[in-house]
Amino acid sequence: MSNTDRFRAYIAAYARPAGCARRRKVALALHRLLATVGLCLPLTAVLAAETGAPDVDAPPSWAYPVNPPDFKPAVDDGSLRHVPDSTQAYTLSQLRDFFLAPDWHPDDHPVMPGVVALGRKPAVFACGFCHRADGSGGPENASIAGLPTAYIVQQLADFKSGARKTAVPSRLPPQAMTAVSMAISAEEIDTAAAYFAALKPRANIAVVETALVPKPYVTGWHLAALPGDASEPIDRRIIEVPENLEHFVSRDSRASFIAYVPIGSVERGRALVADGGGRTVPCAGCHGPTLQGLGAIPRLAGRSPTYLVRQLYDFKHGARVGNGSVLMQPTVERLEIGDMISIAAYAASLPP
Repeated sequence: MSNTDRFRAYIAAYARPAGCARRRKVALALHRLLATVGLCLPLTAVLAAETGAPDVDAPPSWAYPVNPPDFKPAVDDGSLRHVPDSTQAYTLSQLRDFFLAPDWHPDDHPVMPGVVALGRKPAVFACGFCHRADGSGGPENASIAGLPTAYIVQQLADFKSGARKTAVPSRLPPQAMTAVSMAISAEEIDTAAAYFAALKPRANIAVVETALVPKPYVTGWHLAALPGDASEPIDRRIIEVPENLEHFVSRDSRASFIAYVPIGSVERGRALVADGGGRTVPCAGCHGPTLQGLGAIPRLAGRSPTYLVRQLYDFKHGARVGNGSVLMQPTVERLEIGDMISIAAYAASLPP
């Protein structure tokens, strides 16, 4: 038996008894300890209630979309792409260039600084490539328009130190952030943070409560709706999809999204945010009465609910630590996935 197998068996022995909070915490602590010495075991294995049984609190696949093994991006045929209300044009290869932030609507924002528009080869990708020229981002990463400068700076520091990780490390977006954080200079961070902090966020998410959702699939590390009328029960999920997939794939900063959420989740989220519902504490104390943020505390209002669920889950399970986690971990430790869905649905429904 290898050392890794021994550690796996040891952790499973502690994690196995269902409902044993103490042993579950020990298992998580051991998992983090092993990660520091290079033995990276799947978090789902650590949290398994019984050998061979799936963990009911495993990272939800709808919140952490992973491209399927047979995923093949469309071939660039050299044609120029366009989006509504723009005179710009780009090829598919240009739209996939990590060192280019497509600027479809230059009048929507100030002139992008170099690190946002082009990055710096070979390792500092253009910030606006993933987060878009106006900071709107997408469900696969984060909207950062209008976030506090100090908060943005701290996130780069946390990615670099390893304090900010994710429960599903195979996803490309957090891998890209970690890579950039290792190569970007302090001056470039300050420049990018000041640019995005000065932008005004816009409303681009429609939250829809429903029992049935368009059948989704994973593409480009996010969900999209299959063509046609196929649908399925929403269950305990948020299905967040672009309203027009081609516009989003073209990295149009004006792309908009529909977030389908379970019926009643917005009102339940409102109650949890207001008084904690016995499961958490009121969110207004740190994030403001309308969740617009306070000081260096970030805005939650109008942000991707898929992104918000990932952060709540990562805080709860120790994948995201650092300054913010000191307050966030005890706040979220009693939240279940259903609670996270409700809080995220309510926050996303608010104006940014």
